[in-house]
Amino acid sequence: MNRRRFLRISAGVSVAAFLPDGARAAPARIVVVGGGIVGSSIAYHLVRRGAQVTLLERAKPASGATGNSFAWINATFSKQPRNYFDFNVLGMSGWRRMDQEFSGDLKIQWGGCVEWYPVGATADALRTDVTRAQQWGYAVHFVDQIEFHRLLPFVMPEPFAAASFSEREGALDPVYATQTILERAKQLGVNVMYPCEVKGLVRANGKVSAVETTNGRVELDTLVLASGVQTPHLAAMADLRVPLKISPGVLAHTSPVAPLLDRVALAPQAHMKQNPDGRVVTGSDFGGTPVTDSSPEFGQKLMDRAAAYLPELTQSKLEFVTLGWRVMPQDEYPILGFADACPNLYIAATHSGVTLAPIIGQFAATEILDGARVEMLAPYRLSRFG
Repeated sequence: MNRRRFLRISAGVSVAAFLPDGARAAPARIVVVGGGIVGSSIAYHLVRRGAQVTLLERAKPASGATGNSFAWINATFSKQPRNYFDFNVLGMSGWRRMDQEFSGDLKIQWGGCVEWYPVGATADALRTDVTRAQQWGYAVHFVDQIEFHRLLPFVMPEPFAAASFSEREGALDPVYATQTILERAKQLGVNVMYPCEVKGLVRANGKVSAVETTNGRVELDTLVLASGVQTPHLAAMADLRVPLKISPGVLAHTSPVAPLLDRVALAPQAHMKQNPDGRVVTGSDFGGTPVTDSSPEFGQKLMDRAAAYLPELTQSKLEFVTLGWRVMPQDEYPILGFADACPNLYIAATHSGVTLAPIIGQFAATEILDGARVEMLAPYRLSRFG
């Protein structure tokens, strides 16, 4: 890799696309619709740059996809092709930066992630994934039984054929982290309004000039839609089509227990982590599945699967089950940037929102306030859908 490419990836921004004649002046009034982790990060990064920001949330912060997220900060192993992998690596680095800016108040668990499989195709796939990630410079390596038990002393795995440790990954409590970011944003001047539902857009000369809400009209210069699965509905008010597909996810949450996990554990039949409050969170996978059963009975099944690997869980109780709807674009890659047909409307709709939130906030602030076009976001424009 040459020095110029390395610096571009490290900084994450290309200024080659500046538009000196047509660049937007820094807008006086920016409205962000959506109080999840992505919208909160965008508002935070904008206000740090001196923008006047109002954040509108339909219910309460982190009440949608964010609050129902497993909240694993990672760039493995499905994060392909290379541009998307690099994007997620920058998201991870962004959390390291924000962890410093917040003096550790975000309570991020930087324990990494252990993943393992028995003999078979899944173990073969893991070996291939780890090798590719290492070639891309990712901090991941294979582990043996001794290192496995050092990393996960309370976990009792069945015999495994392949296991890996992704060293620099992390996890967080998405509700707590979002609330913490929003509180800092409020201290810096963001006006947070909830419950406040957008009922319509006021348009003039091809742009949005205001939003009509249940709390009245809010005038604006730039509108940011970071509204999760509500984004297609709101974008349609500006005659824009934002294609998302249905992607549910169910998680079981235990009552608080003594410390058992200080890192993410991906077992063959259960994915597990433990939040700072002591609650263990478990689910079966992160892909779109047809499972929408959020009953206590199904939650207990998820807990039982996890307890097969983490026996101490038998001493805990199921506290609640969450059904979340992932913000999954049709091709499963982010939708980020200004809409060509409405040039002051910025869209941020993405899966892996927890991992990407800091870098989306940084890049969105650059594009909105500086009139730049971040090169890394080029594959993720709404225009790719025609």
